[in-house]
Amino acid sequence: MVNKVTLIGRLGKDPVLKHFSNDNAIAEFSIATDESYKNKEGQKVEQTEWHNIKIPTKKQAEIAEKYLRKGGLVYIEGKIRTRSYDDKDGNKKYITEIICDNFRMLDSKKDSSGGGNYDGGGSSYSNSNSNSNAQPQHEESRAGNNTAADDDLPF
Repeated sequence: MVNKVTLIGRLGKDPVLKHFSNDNAIAEFSIATDESYKNKEGQKVEQTEWHNIKIPTKKQAEIAEKYLRKGGLVYIEGKIRTRSYDDKDGNKKYITEIICDNFRMLDSKKDSSGGGNYDGGGSSYSNSNSNSNAQPQHEESRAGNNTAADDDLPF
């Protein structure tokens, strides 16, 4: 079975970093995704969905806090998780979250609203067991040398 979510959206708020006593930290924030379609009457309808995102590893959470900003465009990969809790009145409440395995900042440096020393252009950060340091993976380092012939590709 597969539990995988891929989202591209804009941050609704700056990430909030939460520290724990075991020297771990998580980042939490929300992103909005938009969808548009035409209804039966032919009118364009726009629908926005909000997604609660959790980044469960300290290094990635710190990177998210440092570089992601409200309004910024981000690519998220992760898994969907629903949990329940009892509110102050004893009612059972449910919350659905995306547990982020990796993310990619999609805004360029000139487009980001803040962002400190962000180098722009799509740095991605992965929560893989083989790379606990969450080093950025730049397009250039994966693609090799770009040539003029590459520019003719339709994608």
